[in-house]
Amino acid sequence: MQFAITQSLARFTPLSLEHLNAKAAMLERLDNKYIVSTARLRPALEAFSDLFDVLEINGQRSFTYATRYFDNEDHQTYYAHHQGRRKRCKVRIREYVDAGFSYLEVKLKDKRKVTVKRRLKVPTDLAQLDRACIDFIETCHHDLYGEPFGLALRPVIAMKYKRITLVAKEGGERMTIDTRLGFENDDKSCDVPTDMFIIETKSARGNGIADKILRGLHLHPTDRCSKYCIGMAALGRVQRHNHFLPALRRLNLTTPRKAA
Repeated sequence: MQFAITQSLARFTPLSLEHLNAKAAMLERLDNKYIVSTARLRPALEAFSDLFDVLEINGQRSFTYATRYFDNEDHQTYYAHHQGRRKRCKVRIREYVDAGFSYLEVKLKDKRKVTVKRRLKVPTDLAQLDRACIDFIETCHHDLYGEPFGLALRPVIAMKYKRITLVAKEGGERMTIDTRLGFENDDKSCDVPTDMFIIETKSARGNGIADKILRGLHLHPTDRCSKYCIGMAALGRVQRHNHFLPALRRLNLTTPRKAA
């Protein structure tokens, strides 16, 4: 973590994992994502520090996440996002490296465009989806959309990054700040410059405290900023990625190679 950002985080009151889990989980929320540089993040952190606490575990305030995303051979879940379909689903196994546990996570959108996330704890060494995972995915999809998911999923890309988690002192609003983001698949890899950050605000109505502060600093959400979709495009795994070009450019990932 950059020293300037570490200094800014020192102003926040620490929050334990137990206290974080005691607050609203925000598994159903409206999200906004902002791509910012170090220079733009520092004043935002100063403004956040009086209103948000920072997750701290064993003296650490940033944590390593390692995520594997799953899609079918035709990358249908990617293209559902690219086309902006209302019924869409992302499937990943996320390892919380520092904490030593992993979850299968299924993210969907309901008819209000609210993100719905469901989680199932899995072994940290699980590389492929087993029967329990497949059944869980099918149940999540059917419960929300009333129809089967039905895709044969396989690992498509992996990513790793550092994450800071901020939690509002009042209410259940949360915010994550990701940096040192790297993507890889087989023999290909690419990294986002270390002075770039992705802020994701998570609130009930998509217009929370953090969003108001960021707007006051003339920072605005970046549309189509899915890390999964950006990674697929940046690694050349997909033919079409024009809807993600603004995010790719802001992250200095401007010339993704085309899939064969």
